[in-house]
Amino acid sequence: MPTRPGRSKAKRAAQSTERYLDPELVQDLQNRLRRLEGHIRGIQRMLDEQAACEDLLIQTSAVRAALNQINIKILEGHMQTCVMECVEEGEGPAALDKLRGALAQVLKNA
Repeated sequence: MPTRPGRSKAKRAAQSTERYLDPELVQDLQNRLRRLEGHIRGIQRMLDEQAACEDLLIQTSAVRAALNQINIKILEGHMQTCVMECVEEGEGPAALDKLRGALAQVLKNA
């Protein structure tokens, strides 16, 4: 888990063991990212081979769609684990505020 500024090492360690994405989801996300990495390498080869611009556009669009699916999976997993546990522990409003901020950034970058 990446280090977050302003959080103690003990708190980060406690959070990483208490609530995080389901291990099966993490594996699914890793697999998707590996496929995406290969897809991007394929697009780089297409550029080297001077593939048609239309084909490049289609392939880069497919990469964006794959990233969107990864974001959806992360969001669903986050809500089922991290947010749900925060709500159960009485920390729902803070968790929703963080989620709202993250979603705003994701949508801004879409």
